[in-house]
Amino acid sequence: MPRVRKEEEAAGRKDFESILRRLEEIVETLQKGDRGLEESLALFEEGVTLSREGHAILDRAEASVQTLTESGETVDGVKGGSR
Repeated sequence: MPRVRKEEEAAGRKDFESILRRLEEIVETLQKGDRGLEESLALFEEGVTLSREGHAILDRAEASVQTLTESGETVDGVKGGSR
């Protein structure tokens, strides 16, 4: 498991895939429209929080890819051009 993921899990953060799964569950639940206002608002708040966490993970991943490509390395750590 990559070091970053271990650090995120140790800090109580969720991985990107689990965030997406939970967001899908929230959307499905809210689309049914069978929950009360209080529960719907709580689910919406959870969704907003998860969305922000997911965006932060994507931003870090994008920065890592950009750093690697600017340093002349590909994502798999190989220097130089094509394979």
